Amino acid sequence: MPCDSRLPTGITPVQRKVQVEQAIDRLNKALTLGSVKVKVGPTGAIAFAGEWDRSGVSDVCAYRKLLASGSPALRAAIARAEVVAGRKVDPRQVAAGTHSHDHGQTWHKGH
Repeated sequence: MPCDSRLPTGITPVQRKVQVEQAIDRLNKALTLGSVKVKVGPTGAIAFAGEWDRSGVSDVCAYRKLLASGSPALRAAIARAEVVAGRKVDPRQVAAGTHSHDHGQTWHKGH
């Protein structure tokens, strides 16, 4: 995943992997507690609204890792977000890298 492979200065690949895993765990806990919410964009892209120590992990990468882990907190948060937005998460938009830098206020194509 890109969030694993982008190494900040002075960090080894093993340290980065641990850092990413810890960030994903923090997000999962925040989703469980409801302090972070999922937002579904107009095209079906996804973003996380709320504060969590992301350690440089993008919303798209966090979504992919939580989805791969089968996170019940993510599934519940997505179900709520889809009802609120009136549309479903579109895996094609996620794969295309559509994302938000401001917790779902504005959306950008992959870059």
